[in-house]
Amino acid sequence: MQRRIDNRTRRDSSTGRAGGVFTAFGLAAEADPLKPGLYVVATPIGNLRDVTFRGLSTLAAADAILAEDTRVTKTLLAHYGITTPLVAYHEHSGEGVRERMIERVRAGQALAVVSDAGTPLVSDPGYKLVQAAIEAGLPVTPIPGPSAPMTALVVSGLPTDRFFFEGFLPPKSAARRARLEAIAAIPGTLMIFEAPHRLPEMLADAAAVLGPRPAAVARELTKMFETVRRGALTDLAAAFAEEGPPKGEIVVLIGEASADAKRETAEVGLDERLREVLDAHSIKDAAALVAAETGLPKRDVYARALAVAKSKG
Repeated sequence: MQRRIDNRTRRDSSTGRAGGVFTAFGLAAEADPLKPGLYVVATPIGNLRDVTFRGLSTLAAADAILAEDTRVTKTLLAHYGITTPLVAYHEHSGEGVRERMIERVRAGQALAVVSDAGTPLVSDPGYKLVQAAIEAGLPVTPIPGPSAPMTALVVSGLPTDRFFFEGFLPPKSAARRARLEAIAAIPGTLMIFEAPHRLPEMLADAAAVLGPRPAAVARELTKMFETVRRGALTDLAAAFAEEGPPKGEIVVLIGEASADAKRETAEVGLDERLREVLDAHSIKDAAALVAAETGLPKRDVYARALAVAKSKG
């Protein structure tokens, strides 16, 4: 016969804190008591079964859960029979809210921090609270689990040895293109979040700035309608321009430019610099100056300077 356990009744002798319970696979499980501190807990990005037992135990044993949207987190807690109190903590939470949370930890409480989905602090405001806890000398413990950008990366088919997480790009086209130009030379796979209604225009800007790089658009990962579309960035931009905005959560991944494309870009930049310098210097002096700036072999730069000077007429 299964023993019924009342939530938050198990006590730890060293802290006096209730361990709490949670329900998984139809069985009640006792949560391990927590020491005072801040616990950064990853939650599912879609499929509720993707949470860890340690994550559930931490959520059940905490004195309170700081949630980006309490309505979203309440669904997860209800699914696993967890009744820990929820406190709203989001991008509009001011310094006063953080100070109150820090005081609760100082007083001996264990607080869990979650985002709406995935690993907290990745493109959400929780890092300010973690900073405050560290500055106060309080323990911060990671409870790892799902992460949308990492999940998208491993199914994208793009290189995983080096990657850069950009988060959300600016919503306006001019600022978005400027940011894309700023990160274009990063040597690795770019990982970008985007709102579904802005996806077609974002892909159009990315294709205009970055060209036909390999790319993938991951949608609704771990959910019923999960899709990953792969192809050249220009082709994906054309496809979504025709189809219109999709539904669901989106992660866009963009690979590095090909070696030929990098070489062409470098040559264009070199030619532009040589044209500037040739306006005030001889071919020999211009080549020496640009070679010193770029670190390229003088012989190669001189040959390029001859070609640029000839094209200038």
